[in-house]
Amino acid sequence: MPMNPWFPDAKLGIFLHYGIYAVDGVTESWAFYTGEVTHERYMRQCAGFTAAAYDPEAWADLVARSGARYAVLTARHHDGVSLWDSRHSHLDVVRDTPAGRDLVGGFVDALRKRELKVGLYYSHSDWNHPDYASVTHSAPPKAEIATHPLVVPRNGVARPEAWARYLTYRDAQVAELLDRFAPDLLWFDGEWERSEEQWGLAELAGLIGTRAPEAVLNARMLSYGDYATPEQSPPVVPPAGPWELCLTVNDSWGYKPQDTNYKSVARLVRYFTETIGGGGNLLLGIGPREDGTIPEEEVARLEGLGAWITGHAEAVYGTTVGLPAGHHHGASTVSADRRTLYLFCYDPPREAVAVRGLRTPVERVRVVGSGAELAHEVVGGPGAPGITWISAPAAADTDASATVLAVELAGELDLYRGPGRD
Repeated sequence: MPMNPWFPDAKLGIFLHYGIYAVDGVTESWAFYTGEVTHERYMRQCAGFTAAAYDPEAWADLVARSGARYAVLTARHHDGVSLWDSRHSHLDVVRDTPAGRDLVGGFVDALRKRELKVGLYYSHSDWNHPDYASVTHSAPPKAEIATHPLVVPRNGVARPEAWARYLTYRDAQVAELLDRFAPDLLWFDGEWERSEEQWGLAELAGLIGTRAPEAVLNARMLSYGDYATPEQSPPVVPPAGPWELCLTVNDSWGYKPQDTNYKSVARLVRYFTETIGGGGNLLLGIGPREDGTIPEEEVARLEGLGAWITGHAEAVYGTTVGLPAGHHHGASTVSADRRTLYLFCYDPPREAVAVRGLRTPVERVRVVGSGAELAHEVVGGPGAPGITWISAPAAADTDASATVLAVELAGELDLYRGPGRD
């Protein structure tokens, strides 16, 4: 099916990693995989997970203030601890933690109340399930995947009947999420530990297609995914087709009080605009504390980003991929009718801003937000369009995070991409 149009139009999503790992502030699931802590210590966190101050309405309000149009919650990470009262779970916060209740339903309802799209994260892998380490990847991309005791069968002896049981469990939980919560997006993970055939992704895609044909799926459904998912590092060359950069506000997905390396609002604005300028969405990750409160530093970053988006909304929503590299020193977007070009300037322009190869005549240039009009001229030619020079805005018209110039064109954007006259 074609991509659901809400997704490329959303531009920004918020990614919430919430689970028992927030009790001690250790790495989500990976802490016992890598030996950061013992498995016993990791699982002891269940006793301290209270969700005592969990307020999905407050979460949804923050998502809305950030300018995001969707949010994704970790319904089940690699540790196998489900955040809802699953009929098919061997571990969940309802039965196995003091939280004692479903944490997914309220999140879903609060988002929908604000007309925000709902995403649920679900890992294919479950390092706590007794049937998971029963087969080995048919062509492991890394040696560790063929040797780790949480992933491969003991003594190397495959147990196909156990793997079949595991897939039944995985599929039943996915069906349960679809039937109970009807997510707009399913964000899968953990796909690297088995092949597409071993995961039974054709069958899983069929199950999803029957129950939720309009649900958007990320690339960790492999060939059945709808969009690419680069992680933490923005692509130099944007992927072909729809894509989403998932990025943390600091250096951690889940709550880690010792991680204070928070990105500034200005840096987040730059990540965001470079992503949407390349035709992608930004999925920005935060980690609530075990009680459900969100750290003040993360709230401040989301609100700062949201304030910038509110002041420059016309350059964000309803726009498409911007200029190719070489036409402008910075990111850009283009309006849906292709008659307005938005230029993002991360440092206050000193003398002028240049646009190369612009064939369409410019009617007007203004600063988004202040509305100040800027002089412009074309210098150069013949054989190729000259450079469009736009006078720098006054200091009072610039923005501390990114100044946006709206270049209004006499027709649809037309670019010269040739080598120029010999």
